[in-house]
Order: sequence, then C-alpha cells, then structure tokens
Amino acid sequence: MLGTIVVIILILFLVGALPTWPHSRSWGYAPTGILGTVLIVVLILFLLGRL
Repeated sequence: MLGTIVVIILILFLVGALPTWPHSRSWGYAPTGILGTVLIVVLILFLLGRL
C-alpha cells in the first residue's frame, strides 16, 4: 500500500517537473531526468518487493 502511494507521488512529481513555465524553459530536461531516474529506481524496488 505504501509503495503504491510513493509511486503515485513520484509520477505526480515527474509531471510537475516538466519545463512548461517560462522561467523554467532554460532548465532543459534535468528536473524530469532526475525524477525519472528516481521513479525507475523506486519502481524496480517495488517490483522486487523491497519497498
């Protein structure tokens, strides 16, 4: 149950990190890439049953 909530929150963070606001256009895809990496790690841990 807790793992599902963590995955949902990370997906929301991933969508929120997209550079769509004018002040964040120069950031590139760095925030999305970092959060995507964290999401993949958490997803692998969740699938292995370690979370």
